[in-house]
Amino acid sequence: MAKLKKGGLGRGLDSLISMNLDLEQEAVSGQDKKNETRRTDAQKTKPQETMIPIRQIDPNRSQPRRQFDEESIRELSESIRQYGVIQPIVVQKKEDSRYEIVVGERRWRAARLAGLQEVPVLVKSYQEQELAEISLVENIQRENLNPIEEAMAYRRLIQEFHLKQEDVARKVSKNRTVIANSLRLLKLPFKVQQMLVEGVLSIGHAKVLLSIDREDLVEEAAGYIAEKGLSVRETEQYVKGLLHPKEKKAKAKAKFEQEELYREMEDQIRQKTGTKAKIIRREEEKGKIEIEYYSLGDLERIMEFLS
Repeated sequence: MAKLKKGGLGRGLDSLISMNLDLEQEAVSGQDKKNETRRTDAQKTKPQETMIPIRQIDPNRSQPRRQFDEESIRELSESIRQYGVIQPIVVQKKEDSRYEIVVGERRWRAARLAGLQEVPVLVKSYQEQELAEISLVENIQRENLNPIEEAMAYRRLIQEFHLKQEDVARKVSKNRTVIANSLRLLKLPFKVQQMLVEGVLSIGHAKVLLSIDREDLVEEAAGYIAEKGLSVRETEQYVKGLLHPKEKKAKAKAKFEQEELYREMEDQIRQKTGTKAKIIRREEEKGKIEIEYYSLGDLERIMEFLS
C-alpha cells in the first residue's frame, strides 16, 4: 500500500485530521510544563484503534471520487486477505450505531471484497466542511481524482461552504490559478467532461476546447480530436482553423499558390538542363536545388547551362 507523501499536501492532510487534538495544550505556560502536559493530554485525547463490524460502516458522503479502479481494489483485497488491514480506517460516529468513513474508503471496499467481518478504525469527530476538505486533500494527495471529480470538489467547497478560490488553494496547497483553471473545466459540455473522465481527452486538450464558445462546436471538435488522436499542438492548430476559417482558407490558398510556383520553377530548370531537378525548401525563403545527371554528357550540358 502506497504511503502518503510527506510535505505539501501531506502536512495539510495531517493538520486537518488532527486539528482538534492539541488545542487545549497551547495555554499552559513554561516550556517544560507545556511539553509534559502535551504528552499527558495526547495520551488522553488520542483516538484509540478499535474493531467495528464492517456492516456498520458507510461510505463518505463528501467523497469527491466517483470512480474506483476495480483492479487495484482486487489487488488490495488479496493483500488484506493475507495480512489484514494494516492501517486503520478513520471514521466518525453517526446515529443508530453507524459510522461514516473519513479516510480509507479503498481499504473499506477491499476489506468487504476480502470477506472481512470487522475492520480496525479510529473514531473521530468532524464538522461537515472539515470532512469535505479532508476527503478532497486525501484524494488529491494520492492522485486518485480525475480532472472533473477534482473540479467538482473545489466547486462544492466554494458554493456550499462559501469559500473563495484563495481559501481552497490554501487548504489543498495549490496555486489559486490551478483552482481557477480546474473550475473552468466544468464549463465544458457534459459529453466532453465525460471524455475527460474516461481519459479520452487530456486537460491540455480541454484547455484548448475552452476557447470555443459554441457548445455544439465544442462537442464536434472533441469528437474529431479523439477520433484522429490529435496532440495538444495539433489540437491548437485545428481549433484555430475552426475559429478563423477565412484566415485558414487564405493560408491554404497562399500555400497552394506557392507550391504551384515552385513546381513551375522545377519545370523550367528541367527544360533548360534536360534532366531531373528538384527544389527542396528548408525555410520560407531558403533551400537547395538538386539536379541529377546520368552521364558525362549530362554533366557537361548542366555546366554549360550554369556558366
